[in-house]
Amino acid sequence: MKKINILIIILFSLLFINTMAQTGFQGKYYFQKQEMVAGINFTGDGRFEFFFSYGASDRSATGTYSVEGNTIKLKSDKTAGEDFTIDKQHKEGKGFVIFCHAMNKNILPYMQCIVFNGEQKEYYPANNEGIIAIDIEHCDKIYMKNEIFPDIPTLIKDEKNDNNRFEVTLQPSVQQLSFKGIDFKIEDDNSLSCLPNYFMPVSDIRFHKQMEE
Repeated sequence: MKKINILIIILFSLLFINTMAQTGFQGKYYFQKQEMVAGINFTGDGRFEFFFSYGASDRSATGTYSVEGNTIKLKSDKTAGEDFTIDKQHKEGKGFVIFCHAMNKNILPYMQCIVFNGEQKEYYPANNEGIIAIDIEHCDKIYMKNEIFPDIPTLIKDEKNDNNRFEVTLQPSVQQLSFKGIDFKIEDDNSLSCLPNYFMPVSDIRFHKQMEE
């Protein structure tokens, strides 16, 4: 009986410690490195709010989170890989041409596509008018992204698609972040960290908790 009681106490202690780890981190955290500023707020109802500012790029995100050990996994309200819509597509001539559109014409030169042939990939930038011309005969897949607002690229052509002329439009959703593949690690009671990623490609990313007054 004594052994059973000891096991019960140990189990309850572990459960209590795990519960404290999953709730003690909640609150507001901030990160700043030169001109890059970001903040995230974890609320008690399992949701998060995030903001990010760097140069001409202001981003935000909302969603839910879950905790596994000392890892915080985020699930954004934004669906990843849907920042571009395909307006038109057809087959014409040789090579590939992508005509990009956006509400803000100033970001057209920052459009970029990623072309895959098997495991090989190449990056092709747009010109000042947002046109990407690719002088190749064949490719398996084409993804679109914007360098000012990087996120999970949007697939516009797969292996079954024989078209080589595309018109695409960048959607307002690009200002939001999907957080796909980005987790936070609970370092201690007052700080969180994450690895370099597609919108924060810097080392030593550590968010510090704002102390309640």
